[in-house]
Amino acid sequence: MADETVVEKTWRGILEGHPGARWGEPAVVAAAYAEPRLRALYPFPSHGALSFHRNTHFPWSNDLPYIVGDAQWCIVYAPLRVGGMLGESLTPQEAAALVVAHLPEDCGPAFEGPWPQPDSPVS
Repeated sequence: MADETVVEKTWRGILEGHPGARWGEPAVVAAAYAEPRLRALYPFPSHGALSFHRNTHFPWSNDLPYIVGDAQWCIVYAPLRVGGMLGESLTPQEAAALVVAHLPEDCGPAFEGPWPQPDSPVS
C-alpha cells in the first residue's frame, strides 16, 4: 500500500474526526469529498466554511470558491480575491457541484508545500 499524501491524510482525518484534525460540517465535507476534483484539493474547514487550496502549507492559494453552510443550506462564495456569492440556498451536494463548476481548468491536484509568492520588489 502506498503512503498517503498530505491531501489524502487531511481528508481522512476530517472525515473520521481524528484528534487534531480540523472540524468541518459533516454533510458539507462528505458532499465535497464525493466530488473527485475537490477530493484532489487540500480541504480547510474553518469558522463554518470549507475552503479548498491548490497547496498543502501556508500561505494558501486562496483562489478557489468555498462553501459556507450545513446539512440544510449552503452558500458558495467566489474566491477571496474576487468576492461575491455564486449561489445560495443550496444543498451540500449542489454547493460542491457549484464549486467544481467554478474551478479553473488548470486546477489539478494540490501540490505539497506553500503557495508561491510573487517576488518582492527590489529597493
